[in-house]
Amino acid sequence: MQQMQDCILKCENLHKSFRKKEILKGVSLSVSSGDILGFIGPNGAGKTTTIKLILGLQSIGSGTVTINGFDIHKNFEKAIAKVGAIIENPDLYMYLSGYDNLKLIANLYPNITTSRIDEVIKLVGLENRIHDKVSKYSLGMRQRLGVAQAILHKPNLLILDEPTNGLDPEGIKDLRELLVKLAKEEKMGILISSHNLAELESFCNKVCIIKNGVIVETSDLEAVKKEASEGNYIFEVDDSKRARLIIGDLSEATDNTHLQVHAEKESIPFLVKKLVLQDIKIYSINEDVLSLEDAFLKKTGGNVID
Repeated sequence: MQQMQDCILKCENLHKSFRKKEILKGVSLSVSSGDILGFIGPNGAGKTTTIKLILGLQSIGSGTVTINGFDIHKNFEKAIAKVGAIIENPDLYMYLSGYDNLKLIANLYPNITTSRIDEVIKLVGLENRIHDKVSKYSLGMRQRLGVAQAILHKPNLLILDEPTNGLDPEGIKDLRELLVKLAKEEKMGILISSHNLAELESFCNKVCIIKNGVIVETSDLEAVKKEASEGNYIFEVDDSKRARLIIGDLSEATDNTHLQVHAEKESIPFLVKKLVLQDIKIYSINEDVLSLEDAFLKKTGGNVID
């Protein structure tokens, strides 16, 4: 029962077509309280379309989107009431200060106090620069101000479409730390779409992979990597070239002392015995855990993220 209560966003069997071309083919995903779900896929896979359907910015062909128990189609105002979002770049008034930008947004909602504005400024770490004009902000600071705008009304669901685009490594690190903080301390559910897989890997706990409008995987991040890594081992030996000749096609020498081996777990002891009998020294055997990027490429048949 607890599980159901924690589920903030639920998309079920979403279909969407443009000019007879089917863009989404039965997309289902969910985000729970405290989750950071990485929504990944190549360009044109349907990420932004899915996000627009969730936010009610485009009409749903068929299927349902439920936010906090409310259907986005039947009860739009209640469904969207506790949602914050940034689609691509945040809309900001460059000639105003960060603080004045926040005051303008606060006016759109009932009951946002100045203490809430101050709380949000502190949360996103802009205390020292909040009274400067936004035109003087770095891209990373603008992104943080955008997040501040999106969370002013205390949403429990935050949706970000390609938020790391154009950010330098420091801006990405700041954004990452902020999102982890929001998920942990504010118990927010976060849906974040991105191409930057190495970046998502460092802070998402769940991942949803979409290809050609179809969800090909949705799972805990570690489970996706583990499944894709199954049967991959790294042997550290004294002579990888000779070891490869003994093991054969199952293996590949990556340097003079390391051998990549593709085999079932059960066959590893036999391979070890084979090498030992041929006087190959074995120093270590480790499971070769793939990065999210490698796991993604494996899942999508090598479809590049561009």
